[in-house]
Amino acid sequence: MARWIESWLPGAAAEVGGPYPGDWLGLPASGVSSVAGLGRRVAALAIDWFLAYGIAAMLTALDDPNLGWSVLGIWYLLTAVPVAVFGASAGMTALGIRVASLDSSAVIGVPRALLRTAMIALVLPALARDEDGRGWHDRATRTVVVRSRA
Repeated sequence: MARWIESWLPGAAAEVGGPYPGDWLGLPASGVSSVAGLGRRVAALAIDWFLAYGIAAMLTALDDPNLGWSVLGIWYLLTAVPVAVFGASAGMTALGIRVASLDSSAVIGVPRALLRTAMIALVLPALARDEDGRGWHDRATRTVVVRSRA
């Protein structure tokens, strides 16, 4: 039996036979279309961030005091546009995950992708996760990050 504190901690192990991340959303427990783990999501974010940093370094001088803002702006575009159109950024595609809409839409569209990416840039909404592994940015845009391959 789990201790009482584990019942509300994000990422706490579920009891055997208990609900798993994505159970309330009707997603499978494992495999394609199951909720992507935090590790894959962070790794995809890091890939996208390094891509943005590389592009910003090519476009601006490395000693430019606005380099950080350039990286953030480029990352925002490299993330929001492909997620709106294809459902995944370059880092997400590399790691086999994508952003899925909770309604029947194939992709989440431009307004929700812009809001979702802006909330990720604020960091805190992405770290506060619910029992399904979704951050505030996913809850606000009615999305979930799922595995796109096994």
